[in-house]
Amino acid sequence: MIDHEPEFIPLISEEEENHMNSEDVPEIIPILPLRNNVLFPGVVIPITIGRDKSIKLIEDAFSTTKIIGVLTQVKSAIEDPGINDFNRVGTVAQIIRKLKMPDGSTTIIIQGKKRFQIQSFVQEVPYFKAQIVGLVDEKLDLTVDKNKALVSSMKDMATRIIKESPNIPTEATFAIKNIESPSFLVNFIASNLSTEIEKKQQLLEINSITKRIEAVIEQLSYELKMLTMKSEIQSKVKMDIDRQQREYFLNQQMRTIQDELGDNPVQNEINEFERRAKSKKWNEKVEKAFRKELSKLSRMNPQGAEFSVQLNYIDMLLELPWDECSTDKFDLKKASEILERDHFGLEKVKERILEYLAVLKLKGDMKSPILCLYGPPGVGKTSLGKSVAESIGRKYVRMSLGGLHDEAEIRGHRRTYIGAMPGRILQNIKKAGTSNPVFVLDEIDKIGRDHHGDPSSALLEVLDPEQNFAFNDNFVELDYDLSKVLFIATANNLSTIQGPLRDRMEIIEVSGYTVEEKIEIAKRHLIPKQLEAHGRTKKSISISDSVLERIVEEYTSESGVRTLEKRIAKLVRYRAKQIAMNEKYTPAINAQQLLAILGPSHSKDKYIGNEFAGVVTGLAWTQVGGDILYIETSLSKGKGKLTLTGNLGDVMKESAVLAHQFLKSHAEEFGLNAEVFDKYDVHIHVPEGATPKDGPSAGITMLTSIASAFTQRKVKKFLAMTGEITLRGSVLPVGGIKEKILAAKRANIKEIILCEKNKKDIVDIEQSYLKGLTFHYVKTMKEVLDIALLNQKVANAKKID
Repeated sequence: MIDHEPEFIPLISEEEENHMNSEDVPEIIPILPLRNNVLFPGVVIPITIGRDKSIKLIEDAFSTTKIIGVLTQVKSAIEDPGINDFNRVGTVAQIIRKLKMPDGSTTIIIQGKKRFQIQSFVQEVPYFKAQIVGLVDEKLDLTVDKNKALVSSMKDMATRIIKESPNIPTEATFAIKNIESPSFLVNFIASNLSTEIEKKQQLLEINSITKRIEAVIEQLSYELKMLTMKSEIQSKVKMDIDRQQREYFLNQQMRTIQDELGDNPVQNEINEFERRAKSKKWNEKVEKAFRKELSKLSRMNPQGAEFSVQLNYIDMLLELPWDECSTDKFDLKKASEILERDHFGLEKVKERILEYLAVLKLKGDMKSPILCLYGPPGVGKTSLGKSVAESIGRKYVRMSLGGLHDEAEIRGHRRTYIGAMPGRILQNIKKAGTSNPVFVLDEIDKIGRDHHGDPSSALLEVLDPEQNFAFNDNFVELDYDLSKVLFIATANNLSTIQGPLRDRMEIIEVSGYTVEEKIEIAKRHLIPKQLEAHGRTKKSISISDSVLERIVEEYTSESGVRTLEKRIAKLVRYRAKQIAMNEKYTPAINAQQLLAILGPSHSKDKYIGNEFAGVVTGLAWTQVGGDILYIETSLSKGKGKLTLTGNLGDVMKESAVLAHQFLKSHAEEFGLNAEVFDKYDVHIHVPEGATPKDGPSAGITMLTSIASAFTQRKVKKFLAMTGEITLRGSVLPVGGIKEKILAAKRANIKEIILCEKNKKDIVDIEQSYLKGLTFHYVKTMKEVLDIALLNQKVANAKKID
């Protein structure tokens, strides 16, 4: 094994260099492999000999000419190199001295003489011998300015590196300055470069001294750049450490001075926490945790990152109203008055709140109900929470869940994270200041889910009366009692709420309003609210019931009153502009002014008549309330193909197929020849194709439409229907009955066909909603057709045979 330790050595004179260049090299020479170094001509290096082959070579050479060839291995890791593991250019060397070391190893000192190139290897055992040819270095002409500048530049850069590097002795500067020969200077510097062996070998193989100097200068430039960067980094680190030490000592001194003066801000903070803790109502477990965390805070370094997290945590423990509850008002009549004052209708919700208050008054303690108000937008679900809070004398907080997709928003982050916070449940409880507020969870049906977790699953613990008495927030890490909180969730669509969460809530349907109710709401709430918002009085504007009715019927199409409020706001703004511009006006808004202020009215969902065969009016439920839809069927000569258009969903398509197959299999009962179904193609279309439609409730409407088209019989006037069908001819119940009835009234429908099992839904609806409507309850599809189809044919009836 051959290792090396390069070092600076006595210099050779120019005469000695000339003598070395003029010496002849042997044609065949023993080859000593070098692992981790490259020998340059003129340079002296020590080498420790370890391999048996190398020891034998040194002993033979030292006893004869002392001349050997030195070659660097291509890969230093190879323990026993072959002839292909050597570089082809090396240096002829003379053994100056052989030393026996105390540990038994042999060290030799060799000096490079002349470069050579391998012609071929002639011996491998007991050591390598090779046929070589000597390489003569050209003499550099220092009378040429460029050469002189190159040598000077190389000297200057080498000197700067020696000064910058702490590992190179300063005596090396003396050696650099006193070397006269340019070729020895470049070899000397190249030998001592702290670069890879491969790059040193490349320098040795360059024949032109000028190019070798340029390559060395390039390498020196890189080393100088690296040394400068290291120096800057070390200087910056030292400055940072010095600054930190200085700040630490200053802080320690400041702390000592503050302790002496009795003005330590950290201690003051701890004392303030102690003072606040004395007035807290909390259980023994929470108090014990508080004491432990406060003790930990007192031992922390105020400059540490954990200090602020600990400070925030203790502050959160003190801010939470652990066992602090507001006193409920048990005046049920007063509570009822407040609910009636703020909201028109919503009787079921008001009744449920009063029931809860009544039990609480009689029993003194009970778990709060978890209500879910479900209905179309704009019917007052969210604003109801404020009225409930006022009626029972509790604090009110609201949390919007729309678009929430991170579980940590509910349960909080663990304190190990930077910027950790408690979840929004406890943050809102802290904001309320009591442990029994009215807590509105708005838009619970619009919670999202992604890789951060499923917030709706996190809500299961919050909304379960059997679990929420010990709600555990990841930040607080202590059980918090949410059982006294009156949770009121709001939703537009129950189908998007996962089953277990829906099961934990008491669902109360909040239906849309009739025209009469909307007029009453506008008079009681919307007009006064907009007058106040725009700084106007009742004297400046007057809107009659007939005008309000026209706005509702012609300028809105909704179950709630949001659009109605916008239309009223526009009327008030128009009047405010007239007053501000000193224009003449009369307080009353008349029907003619509506066109000027609100623009043309939109077309109403009106009944279009029964003049055409195959056109039937159906009732649909949408997220913004009820609506009417028309089912149109046309027949054309063909092979019995069924085509469906109008952006229909899978369930609705299946209803059409069911209706078609039922009629086909029971054709004789309705006076039809079964063969006509194979002779005519049926096309069913539902208008407003841009709007997606789905659901089973159009089943009986599609049945009636197809039957009317094949029989060419008229459909009963002012009739609408809704119901699901089966293949055996039964009619099944559907939902959204109240909204559908309101839509029917808006469209001037007089009669409605429903499944008999929907009769219970009609019983629950106020009689004022049902005024002017006649209901037909059916069990079978045959009953539907008996009621819906008249014996009279349409005008210009087609002959279907």
